[in-house]
Amino acid sequence: MNSVTRRGFLAAGAATLASAQLPHAAFAQATPLALRATRRTLDIDGRAASVLGLAGPGGQGLVLDPGQRFRVDLTNDLDMATIIHWHGQIPPNAQDGVPDMPMPLLSPGETRSYDFQPMPGTFWMHSHIPTQEMQLLAAPLIVRSPEDLRADRQEVVMFLHDFSFKSPEEVLAKISGGTAHGASTAHDMSGMGMMQGMDHSTMGGMAMDLNDHDWDAYLANDRTLADPEVVQVERAGRIRLRVINAAAATVFWIDTGAVEGRLVAVDGHPVQPIAGTRFGLAMGQRLDLEIDLPGEGGAWPILALREGAKERTGLILAPPGAKVTRIAPLAQADAPPFDTDMAQEARLVAMAPLPDRPVARSQMLMLGGTMQPYRWTINGATWGDHQPVIARTGERVVLTFHNMSMMGHPMHLHGHVFQVVGLNGRRISGARRDTVYVPPMSMVDIALDAGEAARWMLHCHHMPHLATGMMTEFAVSA
Repeated sequence: MNSVTRRGFLAAGAATLASAQLPHAAFAQATPLALRATRRTLDIDGRAASVLGLAGPGGQGLVLDPGQRFRVDLTNDLDMATIIHWHGQIPPNAQDGVPDMPMPLLSPGETRSYDFQPMPGTFWMHSHIPTQEMQLLAAPLIVRSPEDLRADRQEVVMFLHDFSFKSPEEVLAKISGGTAHGASTAHDMSGMGMMQGMDHSTMGGMAMDLNDHDWDAYLANDRTLADPEVVQVERAGRIRLRVINAAAATVFWIDTGAVEGRLVAVDGHPVQPIAGTRFGLAMGQRLDLEIDLPGEGGAWPILALREGAKERTGLILAPPGAKVTRIAPLAQADAPPFDTDMAQEARLVAMAPLPDRPVARSQMLMLGGTMQPYRWTINGATWGDHQPVIARTGERVVLTFHNMSMMGHPMHLHGHVFQVVGLNGRRISGARRDTVYVPPMSMVDIALDAGEAARWMLHCHHMPHLATGMMTEFAVSA
């Protein structure tokens, strides 16, 4: 890892998976991998920040090679209970990582074992306690495929987050205009008061709410543009960039600048390649870009632009001897709102679509909410008053998310991979995903085959929305 500056006293705490070329040798299967929920210290613009993290054998996160099982012993080194969700993967329900659905929180000092066959692709893992995820208790989970080895591309991970020096409880209180009550678990949901300080845009003449909060920093691999990650690459090198939006409440545009990328996967699942220099992703989503670097020239910044605002973060791809120039953390102009017309989503076509089958069950889910009071709902209810979405194992199910609010919602379903099959009533054969962004005043249809008979979470991945109850359950029976 080659950094613009050295931060020796924080190096151990700030170590990341992201800039390293991922190893080709598989981990030994004889013993489980050790993963620890820990505290660590970051240097954020010259100020020490105490955050949480998930430390694996090589730093933050885990990398699995082709055919390797997800055999992990998770130890809680924190002084508080926690639980980790393997976002986008389909473990047995007991290993999914949601408080008391069905397993309890992991107590301080406790170790819990996990063992399942993972899907290949770009995934991540995070606490399913909103306040802990807001403290960066999250990390990449990369599962490599045989095709990745044959492609022989240098792999780079860009892990995005928004960050506040204030406690999550203080942030939630400021967002809501009231007093935060903790949201200590995903099932501890409290009503909150009035919204303050929103960023607004317009959609069809109506005010659209983009950003709940102006965060203190926007991070790529735990760093800001004041001291970005500099990834050593070869001239004319071939890169696979895996981008993960782990932010609590920020949508980003990924801008490759002077080099064109090819979008080849979303949420870990291949799509027909799309060329371009700017692609967006909402909270919880991932995208994979293939980049073929020029044989000449200097360094190549890869930036993440906050939607509707000037703030940005990113990393820099730099061949040996290239001059790395400082990039301002504020752009000259606001980045546009993300995919309000769903043009990006409409272009995505799954390489392996769901097979055609009769639809056994359809249901519409109304996404609602207001800023004053700050309350976000699914079918008019928050968690605890919700009515489960029901299905039977093996049924083909179509769910329609109808967003009647003026804020977008990235909707995440646990335990299943779905395909986007409709946008505002127009049928498509879209991407396979686990998290789909539903813009204001829009409808998105998803199709899936109901899996293991169990209770699976279905929720908005905007943390303040989740923390105030915007979730239900997908209840599958045998």
